[in-house]
Amino acid sequence: MANEWLLIGMIGGFLAMMLIGIPVAISLAVSGFVAGLLGFGPMLFGLLPQRLYGVVSNYTLMAIPLFVFMGVMLEKSRVAEAMLDTIGYAMGRLNGGMGIAIVLVGVLMGASTGIVGATVVTVGMLTLPTLLRRGYAPSVACGAICASGTLGQIIPPSLVLILLSQIVGESVGALFAAAFIPGLVIALTYMLYLAVLGWVRPDWVPAVPAAERATISRRQLYRDLMATVLPPLGLVVAVLGSIVGGVAAPTEAAAMGALGSLLIALLGRKLNLATLKATLHGTLTITAMVYFILLFAQVFSLSFRGLGGEQMVHDLFNMLPGGEIGALLFLMLILFVLGFFLEWIEISYIALPMFLPVFIGYGTDMVWLAILVAMNLQMSFLTPPFGWALFFLKGVAPPEVSTRDIYVGVVPFVGLQVLAVALVFLFPGIATWLPQAIGW
Repeated sequence: MANEWLLIGMIGGFLAMMLIGIPVAISLAVSGFVAGLLGFGPMLFGLLPQRLYGVVSNYTLMAIPLFVFMGVMLEKSRVAEAMLDTIGYAMGRLNGGMGIAIVLVGVLMGASTGIVGATVVTVGMLTLPTLLRRGYAPSVACGAICASGTLGQIIPPSLVLILLSQIVGESVGALFAAAFIPGLVIALTYMLYLAVLGWVRPDWVPAVPAAERATISRRQLYRDLMATVLPPLGLVVAVLGSIVGGVAAPTEAAAMGALGSLLIALLGRKLNLATLKATLHGTLTITAMVYFILLFAQVFSLSFRGLGGEQMVHDLFNMLPGGEIGALLFLMLILFVLGFFLEWIEISYIALPMFLPVFIGYGTDMVWLAILVAMNLQMSFLTPPFGWALFFLKGVAPPEVSTRDIYVGVVPFVGLQVLAVALVFLFPGIATWLPQAIGW
């Protein structure tokens, strides 16, 4: 009984430290060390050095800084800016066309960068003032930008999927293949919503004025599409194709992606010392944050297991009706609620490992489970009060855009994501068909 109270205190202490602003890694380490020492003394941490070494020497996790470099380079070299202008003009004649263009750019940015902050800030700075000037409803414009920015969390290559592959024990290639169709399903639901909105309420999402569209010829538009969209698209196909096709390991493909992003910036005459310096700084910052959390999560998880946390979770799930389906629904609900308050990486490395043994016992398809979790975690960037996409957009939004506009705007897109999760839950083949078809 004493250990159970220590477990509750450890989890409560971690959440309390998070809420008062203590960094995630420090909160994990302090709560884990205190609870572990009170429960078992220093002997509990005899395995800690081996666990830490296992993280820093993990070959697959070496892909993280390389994928981050690829994404930051494409962002700093303004590849996204060129794509957005070109696709925006191509879709501008439709009501809701600029919103659909933002989603398409979100797909391409997500597949090439996978960094929510970079996508939301870049797209927000470039398009929000223009959308408002063209008569878009502020809430719709804000919702489309925030939602499109989160697509990088489910569309591979994604840091979420790389880390989930380590947690659930499946290959990165299998998760990348499994996430491809669900990611497109989410993007298509966004575009369909904007198209319907353009038909029902054209005054909320008007088309680009004809006089503005006439400033660029059709031939020039085609040339711009070839020059701005094809290079990053080709890079994504090469990176993902090599991983999913089994030609290269994730780390090798990530290295190829990093080199490819350098070449794209060089050929586009956007590569200079300032861009390279900013890219390296951004890569170092993001990678250090991820690794610090990964390392200190080992302290927390070691104490959790040593204090009997897995058995307590088993007992909790045994009380639920519905067996495996009931347990899955409960997990989805817990992750959704946690997403209001925690970031995806804390949920992945703290909450998910607590529940995972239960589903291993049920024999649940781990690839399907990982995709459901990734789609659920994607919503954590949109759900107030601590949805990071909302904060990122507010930081670059014009003064006339209120916080209420942003919060109201994301509500329909959160509902669409819930619908997408429900579809994958009811029809697992959406996630499992492609990896099975290519032999993963």
